[in-house]
Amino acid sequence: MGKNKKLSLIEATSMAVGTMIGASIFSIFGLGVKIAGKDLPEAFILSGLYALIVAYSYAILGQRIISNAGPIAFIIKGIGDNVITGALSVLMWFTYVISIALFAKGFAGYLLPAIHVPLTNVNIGIVEILVVAFFTVLNFFGSKAVGKAEFYIVLIKVSILLVFIFGGFLTINWHMVKPVFDSKHVNGLLNASIIFFLSYMGFGLVTNASENIKNPRKNVPRAIYISIAIVMFIYVSIALVTIGNLPISEIIKAEENALAVAAKPFLGNFGFALITIGALFSISSALNATLYGGANVAYSLAKDGELPEFFERKVWFKSTEGLYITAGLSLILALFLNLNAIASVTSTVFTVIYIFVLISHLKLAKQYGGNKILLSFNLIILLLIFLALMRYQWMTSKSAFYSSILIFAFAIMLEFAYRGLTQRTMKSDRIQTFPKN
Repeated sequence: MGKNKKLSLIEATSMAVGTMIGASIFSIFGLGVKIAGKDLPEAFILSGLYALIVAYSYAILGQRIISNAGPIAFIIKGIGDNVITGALSVLMWFTYVISIALFAKGFAGYLLPAIHVPLTNVNIGIVEILVVAFFTVLNFFGSKAVGKAEFYIVLIKVSILLVFIFGGFLTINWHMVKPVFDSKHVNGLLNASIIFFLSYMGFGLVTNASENIKNPRKNVPRAIYISIAIVMFIYVSIALVTIGNLPISEIIKAEENALAVAAKPFLGNFGFALITIGALFSISSALNATLYGGANVAYSLAKDGELPEFFERKVWFKSTEGLYITAGLSLILALFLNLNAIASVTSTVFTVIYIFVLISHLKLAKQYGGNKILLSFNLIILLLIFLALMRYQWMTSKSAFYSSILIFAFAIMLEFAYRGLTQRTMKSDRIQTFPKN
């Protein structure tokens, strides 16, 4: 790929922001207020700090281990080629497939009511096929086309959210956003921070495109930190505006559409339309970036010896079949499966991947850089977050809890069987590295 066709810093940042500020931004605040109450802005600050704990390792390793396999490349370098590494790589790719399917469903769910078309299975299916096909074609033209599209989609989306934030601040009641720190509210704040920590996970997609980014040694860490800062500002600001303009009871009542309801006091019916448009652009940017990242993961893991060779073969115009398989499988899941139960499992998968990235970084700190004391502290915090997440799943959805355990067990057994049959290993010699001087 020519240098002029690689992603710029602003395009790589847009990709991460686009993934983080996805469809959930428009419904997440109702749930957040139900859990954290008036302390929701503080919960988003805390969850952003959790993200920075992981970002520290992603930024250091991402500037020195350049591979579209992203965190899996870090783990291979840190703990080597084994069944766990292989299982995590397949699980990471599959979580992208699930995410794309969820975005396709979400897009149909927002678009059809907006254009006054009934939400029938046939209509939903048609929209899902069209939106996945559109972004698959866009991805066919390569990373530069994806990056440019992502920049403009994210620009529109963030502009809409800034209108909401600015208008909301003009009418905010600051007494309503004053936090409460008694034991009940602190417990809610901590629970919300753990759940919404996963709203920041899109920053990792930068490392899944590092081979396609201009000057990745500088721009990968920059894109990671800038994207988290932008998203933290937007999340916290929207939380303040929502709580400061609507009573808690009304936000909870309008759980699935809290932002649209919150916009009415200062934007009227125009606010409802604006939020709907914002939601469509949000889902589009998240689907675009995730499809690009998922396809890159599929190809990189094939190239490095993990996925079956079929993923590695090239098709016309040098596109990879990994793109089409990722898109096709996502579409099948969207059309034929109820994804709600599977969706919550993706958060568990990513948290486990984060834990192994930090373990790998501890092993690689001398070679690639990083403070071991800080890394040890970060790892302890992340392990506590994982335990709290599993506890939350147990308390609120035992099916999600058991699904998380079963999917890990299945991935390990599948990987064990696959290695036994093919004798393939994950090769780390192709991964471009830059050890510290």
